[in-house]
Amino acid sequence: MTESSYLAAGELSSIGTPTLWVVTIAGVLALLVLDFLVTRRPHEVSVKEAFGWSAFYVALPLAFGTWIWSRYGSQQGVEYLTGYLVEKSLSVDNLFVFMLLLGAFAVPAALAQRVLLYGIAGALVLRAVFIALGAAALQTLDFAFLLFAVVLIATAVKLLRDALSGHAQEVDINKMRSVKLLRRFMPVVDEYQGTKMTVRYHGRRALTPLALVVVAVLATDVVFAVDSVPAVYGITEDPYLVFATNAFALLGLRALYFVLHAALSRLVHLSYGLAIILAFIGVKLGLHWAHGIWSGVPEIPTLASLGVIIGVLVVVTLTSLRATRNASPGDKEVVAGQR
Repeated sequence: MTESSYLAAGELSSIGTPTLWVVTIAGVLALLVLDFLVTRRPHEVSVKEAFGWSAFYVALPLAFGTWIWSRYGSQQGVEYLTGYLVEKSLSVDNLFVFMLLLGAFAVPAALAQRVLLYGIAGALVLRAVFIALGAAALQTLDFAFLLFAVVLIATAVKLLRDALSGHAQEVDINKMRSVKLLRRFMPVVDEYQGTKMTVRYHGRRALTPLALVVVAVLATDVVFAVDSVPAVYGITEDPYLVFATNAFALLGLRALYFVLHAALSRLVHLSYGLAIILAFIGVKLGLHWAHGIWSGVPEIPTLASLGVIIGVLVVVTLTSLRATRNASPGDKEVVAGQR
């Protein structure tokens, strides 16, 4: 990011033309519809199916990034790839919480991907809202970058504190506010009824457990949107690139969950890595804000940010695998420090 971002008119520069926005949003909606069609008939996801879809959802954003690079130049290309890597890393944190919720609600294996898909769709909507609010804040508030920096550093401190506490997070569905609220207004049947959210029960409409878990997942999406949107704005100020990186990072979560499910419990140091990354981006945003006031304050180049993020992820992955190398395959201990 450079001083050019502080435009006299208060506008953010963007490669997102109206045509590009329409095509991108249409493409995202088409992919969501495709995912809903795939999950129309509940079934357990095989390893082959999960790897196939994961490969597709990795190849697609990388191909898009190559097009961004060739069409708009290396600066936008690096910003897109760095932002995508940050959002993909944070999306793995989403998966930990999704795993906890699916287990707490005893979601049948055949319905797991449908729950994940509702969570992804809700996350996309919430991210779009937060992206628009973030863009508006950057255009109207001189201290918006500083505010984003504080949010990210505070989140990093919380992640680190939770990780150092050394206790696993548990989910008590009876204490969840969203569940309490729904049960206050409608009865809830005990058994899952396929993909149905509501059924007729003793002459009145009642919710199924699927409705409860979907609402719980959507509630967690709000928390993650607060973290992820400021984080990617710390990489690029282009609202279009912010949206594209979020969309591509989220679209592949359904398949990625089933690929990583067995490995999630081994990533015991991921919270430390995410805390470092969020704190680093927070410092980057703080320096960027200060540079707009005092030109002598240095800024962190996006390419350097990419190197730091990749380095941190590689290190915490290797240390996690080393720390859990003697863990038995059936050990499902929840990762300490996850939200």
